[in-house]
Amino acid sequence: MSYIEELFSIKDKVAFFTGGAGILASAISEGLGKAGAKIVLTDINEQALRNQVNKLRDMGIVAEGYVMNALDRKNVEEVAEKVRSAFGRVDILLNAAGGNIPEATTSDKVTFWDLPVESIQKVVNINLFAGAIIPSQVLGKMMLENPDGGVIINFASMSSFRPLTRVIGYSAAKAAVANFTQWLAVYVAREFSPKIRVNAIAPGFLITNQNRYLLLNEDGSLTPRGKAVIDHTPMGRFGEPEELIGTIIWLASSASSFVTGTVIPIDGGFNAFSGV
Repeated sequence: MSYIEELFSIKDKVAFFTGGAGILASAISEGLGKAGAKIVLTDINEQALRNQVNKLRDMGIVAEGYVMNALDRKNVEEVAEKVRSAFGRVDILLNAAGGNIPEATTSDKVTFWDLPVESIQKVVNINLFAGAIIPSQVLGKMMLENPDGGVIINFASMSSFRPLTRVIGYSAAKAAVANFTQWLAVYVAREFSPKIRVNAIAPGFLITNQNRYLLLNEDGSLTPRGKAVIDHTPMGRFGEPEELIGTIIWLASSASSFVTGTVIPIDGGFNAFSGV
């Protein structure tokens, strides 16, 4: 193995995904699998989960899938025990569960004053509790048993840095995910083990099932919001899910051994651009 290969190696590491059947997690799981990691996918969507696990196996990647509700701590604990039995440990936790719903989004027809609080709570629960806190409690505690520690990677957002219009619940939740990432990084390093690192990525605008209706019309053309995003992205385009893989491998490997408590934008320059 060359120096650079060893520095960034995740070979035989066990990577546990929540939201594993989603567009972003699917692409990342393929990238980590190609780099030699063993992949554990969990998702509430059983059919999509099975399809992705089969795709990984067809690529020659060691992969298992478990139907899991990341909001249900008992269910997460049960799945974690199954993974412990099958693989012995978890080295990398990727908290990719999350998303938005139209019912928690303002529009020209629905104002903030009329949004059902239950819908806002649902989005916060999906992104903060299912998307970060509960899996980190269960799998992070399991990582304490690892002699070499482990890595938790949360999925933040452009909304973590500044609130985006319309998506109130999503913006609030993703800001909380970024704050929680920093909090947990400090807590686990000081109270338990500096070998467990906690970071987050903040993807810019990539087309997913959750945001497609906001960014693209049915004919594939840009909505006014989609055009505004492109106008404020210096690289002038949406990102591709595969463009997240390199940063994830860096964060998951010893190449970032002194990096914890960070939120890394992968956004084509969106967060750096003031609009002027």
